[in-house]
Parts: sequence; structure tokens; C-alpha cells
Amino acid sequence: MSNPLPPNHFLSQPRPDFVVGGADGFVDTTTLAAHDFDVDTRTGFMPPDPPISRLPIEWEPWETILDQAVSMKLQLAIKQGLTEDEIAHSASWRESVRDNLPMLLTKGLTASELLLRRAHHVLTFILHMYIHTLPLDAEIRIPPSISIPLLEVAAHLQLPPVATYSDTVLYNWSLESPTDGTIPPALDNLRSQDLFTGTNDEQEFYLASSRIEIRGVEALELMRAIMDEMFVGDEIALRRITRYLHELASVVDELTNILLDIRKGCDPEFFYHSIRPWFRGEDSDPMNRKWIFEGLHEHPEIEPPTDLSGPSAGQSALIHALDIFLGLDNCNVGEDVLHDDRWTLLRRMQIYMPRHHRNFLRHLTDNPRPVRNLVIGGDLKLIEAYNDAVHAVKQFRDAHIRIVTLYIIVPASQEKRAAKEAEEAGLAEERPPLRGTGGTHLVQFLRGVRDRTAEAVVGAESNSTSGPGVVLGGVK
Repeated sequence: MSNPLPPNHFLSQPRPDFVVGGADGFVDTTTLAAHDFDVDTRTGFMPPDPPISRLPIEWEPWETILDQAVSMKLQLAIKQGLTEDEIAHSASWRESVRDNLPMLLTKGLTASELLLRRAHHVLTFILHMYIHTLPLDAEIRIPPSISIPLLEVAAHLQLPPVATYSDTVLYNWSLESPTDGTIPPALDNLRSQDLFTGTNDEQEFYLASSRIEIRGVEALELMRAIMDEMFVGDEIALRRITRYLHELASVVDELTNILLDIRKGCDPEFFYHSIRPWFRGEDSDPMNRKWIFEGLHEHPEIEPPTDLSGPSAGQSALIHALDIFLGLDNCNVGEDVLHDDRWTLLRRMQIYMPRHHRNFLRHLTDNPRPVRNLVIGGDLKLIEAYNDAVHAVKQFRDAHIRIVTLYIIVPASQEKRAAKEAEEAGLAEERPPLRGTGGTHLVQFLRGVRDRTAEAVVGAESNSTSGPGVVLGGVK
């Protein structure tokens, strides 16, 4: 699109470099919560340049211990057929963390958002490797050399002290081949920086989301254009809005294709058994163990952590932005049942987003001219364009359910059948309900979100008599 961005628009706001404390001659934009959204016109919610791949020498021990874990190919404690050598490997690495990793100060990191992000990434990867290689009957006690600096870094970033979508996707990428930086990264020129398993399957799982984020930049631009045209509000503006909504639907269709392409590079069985367990947070622990962050008694200024879910695509601001912009109201879909509780899972996932992205979503929520209200009072062409966009989001959610079924539901069902046979033989206990890495009851939740999206289409009679919920065109 050729329209220049207004200088006061969210897509034109300066990114934070991210000097948190503010340098001489520069405004500390990180304190401007209403305007600092950290959204780039080329990369959207991903940073405009590849994140730094290593911390300065002062924090090299963290990088080294992570390198050791990756090179040792540590194995999950829940792995079937875990050998004695694999158990000993993991134990020796954890012993090195507990006995040899020094307590590093974090004060020097607070001058730069970039350093804080890398520190959070490295420390949470170490955290998850430490926890998920522990024997299943062991208490989860996180050594102070990890827990204290992680809690301090997390507090500065206003993120939970656990691996998030930003650690595995947003701030975990680089370029296969360098570019001049003036154009968006090519979708086939991305790679991940760090992996739990060191496998291409894991990398392709992350890159599917990275590609969606990059391709989704046009969706953000279309939202901007529609909001600008709504401000004008004349007949020409309405025609442009109609066209932009159709274009938005096309972009979402492309996002759906990218999502489905994950099947080309990531094996479902390997993902379920060898990748996904690394993501588990406290609320997805197979033994329902609590995470004990050691050293807190010596640091009364640090708040004990309360939000410890694992990384999830639900922590991406992009799809949330589509929901809010189109007025799909999916934030009223609860974890267990559909209800109107404001504190539902999709809203809870925002806790795990970078704070700038949370502010962006609040900005969209506070838009005084919702596009849905315009559509309800509009003509048939505008209604059809809006419903085209809603249908595209619904199709995206259908695809998401297909992927979740392939990568989680089917392998879990096979696992449950095996567990049931063992239980009948008196060898196993009943397992808890199938949950996502973010603690969600997957099937019910995803279907509820999908169905709520389908119900958001607007009927042709809405410009005179009807409100939300009239289903047209076989969307449902």
C-alpha cells in the first residue's frame, strides 16, 4: 500500500532501543505506555533487526551453560526408554548449574531492552532444561543462580519468569543470508537462534509462527488504513474500507496456508513426544509439582511468581489484534465453558506478551470508532466485505484446530489408549484432562473460540434491524 503513515499513528511510533533508563538527548519512550507499541512497518510485532545472539562477556556464564545443555543433547525426564547414560548426562549438567554457575548481577542489563530480552530468553531456556530433565519424582527447586536473575529480568520486562512466545519466536530468530534491512525478511530466509532439541522439526515449528508474524504486517497496515478512512467517513472512504476488508481477508487466508505448511517440516509424533514437553509450565506439570524459586527469602524486594504457563501461540498479539479490530469478542470464551468472565484465557495470555504489545491491544480496544459498528449500519457491499474477513479468521481457526488435532489430540489419544491398557493391568494411574502448554483444555476451548468467530458475521438486514450473530454464507 502506498499511503504514507501519519506521524502520530501507532505504526509510526518510535521503537524502544531500547534504552530503558533513557540516554542523554533522548526521550525515554518506554514510559509512554499509551504510545510505545513496538510495532515495526516491516516486521510487525517482531523486532526490525534480528535479536542479539549473545550477551556481553559479563554474562557469558549463562550463554556457556546453555551451550553445554544444547551440545549434550539433554533428554526429557518423561522420555520413554531413558537410558542410564542419558540420566547421568542430565544430572551432571544440573549439578554444574547448581554448583558452578555464579550469581550474576543484572543491573548492567537494565540499560538496554535488547540485553534484557536476550537474558530472559537464555535464562528461561536454562530454566526449562533444568526442570524438564529432573526425575519425575524429584522436587522442583530452581537454584538461586537462575531464579534470582531471572526474576529480576522478568520484573524489568514485565513478563513472567517462564519461557514465552517471545522467547521461542519473537526474539529467537536470525537471517540465513544477510539483507540490506530496508525490506521485510523473506519468509524462506529465517532461522531460529536456540532450540531445546537442536532439530529442524523444532525450528520449523517456531518459524511457522515467525512467518505468520511477518506476513501479518500487511494485516496491521490494512487495519491502520481502515481506521484512517473511518476518520474521514465519506463515500470514497467507505468504498476504500470495503476494498481493504476484502484485502484483509486475503491476507488472513495466506496466514492460514502458512499455518498448514507446518506439516511439511515438523513431524507430529516427534513434536508431541520430544518438543512440546519442553514448553510445559508449572500448570502443565505431569506430576502437578510446584516450582520453588530458591533464594527469595534473601530478596524480599522480589515478588514471588504467580504466572507460570508455558509458551503458546495464544501469546501472539497478531491474532488478538484481528479479533479486537473486527469486534469478534473472543475474549469472552473461557477455559472450561463459554461465559462472560472478563478474565478468560485469551485475556490471561496477554500477561505473557511483551508489555508494548499489550499496550497496542489496549489501544485497539479503546478505538472510539469500532469497525463492526460501521458495518452494521453500512450497505450490503460493506457487510459482505466484513463477513469475508470474519470468514477468513474462522477458516484460520479451523486450520488451527486441524493442526492441534494432528500434533496434540491424535498423539495424546494414542498415549491415553496405551495408558488405559496399562491402568487395566494395574500399572498406571488415571491422567488429568488433555491440556495445552498454556494450561488450556484444548478441544473445548478452541472450538468455542472458533464458533464465537463464526457467530460474528453480520446479516444483510443489520443496517436496519439486526445486530451481531446472524449467520450468512455457510460460515458456521
